[in-house]
Amino acid sequence: MPAPLINIDHLFKRFDKSERSAIDGVSAYVNAGEVTGLVGPDGAGKTTLLRLIAGLLVPTTGEISVNGLNPAKDGPEVHRIVSYMPQRFGLYEDLSVQENLTLYADLRSVLGADRDAAFERLLGFTGLSPFTNRLAGALSGGMKQKLGLACALIKKPDLLLLDEPSVGVDPISRRELWRMVYELVDQGIGVVWSTAYLDEAEQCARVLLLNEGALLYAGPPKDLTDRVAGRTYQIRGIENDRRNVLSRATKLTSVIDGVIQGSRVRLVLEDGADAPDLAQLKAGAQAEVLRTAPRFEDAFMDLIGGGFRATSPFTKRRDTSAHTAEKVVEAHALTRRFGDFTAADNISFEVGRGEIFGLIGPNGAGKSTTFKMLCGLLRPSEGSARVVGLDLQNAPSKARGRIGYMAQKFSLYGDLSVRQNLEFFAGVYGLTGNSRKHAIAQMIETFGFSDRLNTNAIGLPLGYKQRLALACAVIHDPDVLFLDEPTSGVDPRTRREFWTHINAMVANGVTIMVTTHFLDEAEYCDRMALIYRSKMIASGSPDDLKDRTRASGLTDPTLEDAFISLVEQNDRERELE
Repeated sequence: MPAPLINIDHLFKRFDKSERSAIDGVSAYVNAGEVTGLVGPDGAGKTTLLRLIAGLLVPTTGEISVNGLNPAKDGPEVHRIVSYMPQRFGLYEDLSVQENLTLYADLRSVLGADRDAAFERLLGFTGLSPFTNRLAGALSGGMKQKLGLACALIKKPDLLLLDEPSVGVDPISRRELWRMVYELVDQGIGVVWSTAYLDEAEQCARVLLLNEGALLYAGPPKDLTDRVAGRTYQIRGIENDRRNVLSRATKLTSVIDGVIQGSRVRLVLEDGADAPDLAQLKAGAQAEVLRTAPRFEDAFMDLIGGGFRATSPFTKRRDTSAHTAEKVVEAHALTRRFGDFTAADNISFEVGRGEIFGLIGPNGAGKSTTFKMLCGLLRPSEGSARVVGLDLQNAPSKARGRIGYMAQKFSLYGDLSVRQNLEFFAGVYGLTGNSRKHAIAQMIETFGFSDRLNTNAIGLPLGYKQRLALACAVIHDPDVLFLDEPTSGVDPRTRREFWTHINAMVANGVTIMVTTHFLDEAEYCDRMALIYRSKMIASGSPDDLKDRTRASGLTDPTLEDAFISLVEQNDRERELE
């Protein structure tokens, strides 16, 4: 058996003597010619480990070898055989696709005929050939990741390090990224794919599972998944509110974890526990509990001690009479043009009180444009948008006062502390006196900010940044909350905490509008619209969309299967027109 491409021996990395180790005694290996998943929640140490392997950081103690070289001592040699694609888009947004490729070719000394051949190969490989003159900043999320991958491959490496390459990428682009990566693996390149999306772990030959800097598991993903075999269930045929069923289930000591899957609730039970009593969960007379195949994510949640169990403070925040409008969000023939380009075309739907409505679609499809028109950030070229009966064009200020908005990119003030951000947004929304003090205190308690009040927002871990963004969006008790990719890149436990708060708000009559690429998250929606090429091509509940795919041959499709099937069906129909 050939020697591993990477050997890691009892590795530690500390950034400050007073803090815990970012990497805590990790020993592992990575093979050539396969994908190794570096898996774990936000703050687990994934990026730190990749940078140590790439020679961008020096270990505190311990050893790393890459193809027999020490990254800390043999930096130039390691950099010739390792390509690293960082988590944040590391390219130049004011340069075109071609100019970025040329820059990276210069940096890697790829010249003459080799350069021309590399450009032709990579542009064809990534499908970027028609976009060579487009500025990188104008690319969709998926196209940016493809360009980043192309630049990392300008010179064929022995080892490719990918730091969260699929964050903010739609399911179609994500599948294309995986296809491209496996083409590289077939050429003998070793790939380390870092991710917080645990469904991606199942596509790897081996995984290294990190949590708080420590290695919890190393090996094939199936071996870890098998630890919860026989302990995963679905509650089907729920007649009452599935969110209440989930809330009751996760309070049971026998239940380790629970999530919503469309009209169903998925549970992971303690070893040896019996299936829960449906009468106790108030699921209805027609409900049934059936065993279902385990997933890697189920095993991960079991390994870290389970999901989020606490009751959200939003549960008791106010009664449902606070919201009286039945049609909370109305889109009527919404259209938005930018010059000759139509970003959103004749989109119409209505969203009721206490409903979660999702907008899903590929990068660049028009869902963010639609979203921004609905919350008053863009003026429609045609059509109208109303929130709680208020027209966003005729009464924009009054309508915005009833809206909470959490942007896709962290939009708070990085140089202000947690407390200062809360104070600022309370003022923006017009809170004064005791109301202001009470709202800020409640946000601090709800999201556990007590020990981070004086920390600048820019220095917060991603999970805490998301919490702060949500706190600032709801501090004024809005009627409708707009969430744009709210948990992109967030670990599963933080995602469960986030949705526990959202479900509690919905129970109190708050209406939620959400865009997401993470389709397991979209299962929480009551209804959704699929936006593609600026048009709404499908709408309905998650189960409705899956049923349409089931009719085409798949017996138990996921929402991702439905997404891709409906987009491909629309493409075929357009070709016939």
